[in-house]
Amino acid sequence: MQTPPRARHARRPAGAGWRRTAKILAIALTVAVVAAIGVGGFYAWYLSKTLSDNAVPLADKPTQGPSLSSYDGPFTVLVTGTDECDDEVREAFGARCSGPDADGRLNDVNMLVHVSDAPRRVTVVSFPRDLQIPIPECTNEDGTVTPAADRAPINSAYGRGGLPCVAETISDLSGQAIPFAAKVSFGNVVNITDAIGGVEVCIAGDGIDDPDAGIDWEPGPRVVQGYDALAFLRTRKGIGDGSDLARIGNQQQYLSRLLSKLRSDEVLSNPGTLLSLANTAVTNITPSESLADPLRIAQLAYTIRDVPLDDIAFVQYPVYDDPSNTNHVLSDDEGAAILWDALDRNVPFEITGNAGTNGGVEADPSVPGPEASTPPATDEPAPDATTPAPGETAAPEVVELPTNITGSTAAQPTCSVGRG
Repeated sequence: MQTPPRARHARRPAGAGWRRTAKILAIALTVAVVAAIGVGGFYAWYLSKTLSDNAVPLADKPTQGPSLSSYDGPFTVLVTGTDECDDEVREAFGARCSGPDADGRLNDVNMLVHVSDAPRRVTVVSFPRDLQIPIPECTNEDGTVTPAADRAPINSAYGRGGLPCVAETISDLSGQAIPFAAKVSFGNVVNITDAIGGVEVCIAGDGIDDPDAGIDWEPGPRVVQGYDALAFLRTRKGIGDGSDLARIGNQQQYLSRLLSKLRSDEVLSNPGTLLSLANTAVTNITPSESLADPLRIAQLAYTIRDVPLDDIAFVQYPVYDDPSNTNHVLSDDEGAAILWDALDRNVPFEITGNAGTNGGVEADPSVPGPEASTPPATDEPAPDATTPAPGETAAPEVVELPTNITGSTAAQPTCSVGRG
């Protein structure tokens, strides 16, 4: 059984001005562009122009300008993955990209990357695509307005008003200001994963057999890249209980291992890999205007460069089943409030929900877990944990998250539980 992890983690006040597929990007993109900045002014100009050509505005603005220093205070980055059938994947996906859904634009992956301040902690919150929530009135690129909806699936927001609509929807739900955002599509994921030479993932259970995703893999370690990486991130019927919630755990495993590779010497010490990643990332995202500046991306990367893996957590937004439709889930507002409050106050939290609740992942058996320490025997009564001994300070507050907020930290490798 996976040992419940503990993470130390804050939230921007509500008033302050990749498919995990991308969860990846928030950090991958920043690391890549940091290296790109060093190759000279012309390349920096090229990156900036490429980013700004596709940039979109957000309602929330950064509290400070870009600079070659840390961002002052907490901030959030929204990473959205869409299911668009771009040219890179159209042929490989067959019916999915030639049938009635070929023109669909659903934001099936939505991750809010929250970075706290003093101490720096990173929390990636994944929102299930079938979550039914209110969506505000949104304006499309052509100026048409989509009326507000009292209740609609979160993955319909992009089709109602693009990336700004997704950001506003999640901001309203979470109470978090979102000054930075980026969107990636199927084809973008293929290109970005290839740029770093793939990611080694772990497959447990009976392996993954999912004809819909084009996967028939044996259990064990496997390096995935290109279409294989995308298929791994898309599979739902091939893992756990076959639910979207299980897929989130699968995607988080990928993101965690990708992050570890990005921080390894294999990538950081290879200028060619870094430049390739920078160029690929920049040309494969749709950023917010606030993120369409290499200097800004370098600033955010610099801010989180030294965050320990123990302080990088991946959690799932708390939900419960919709009694009127078993294919939908509803927001557990009470549970979510505990999470947002912990982030807002930047206090450590304990993830009590097992990341494998839906059978999507389990602890990697090849990695030793933390050893439990046994206190020495004593006849004296245990001290009151809430009352410090004379001359000692009180233990720091640790918030226990509800069990339906599942997840793990980047320091705790997991394996996807396949269904052969």
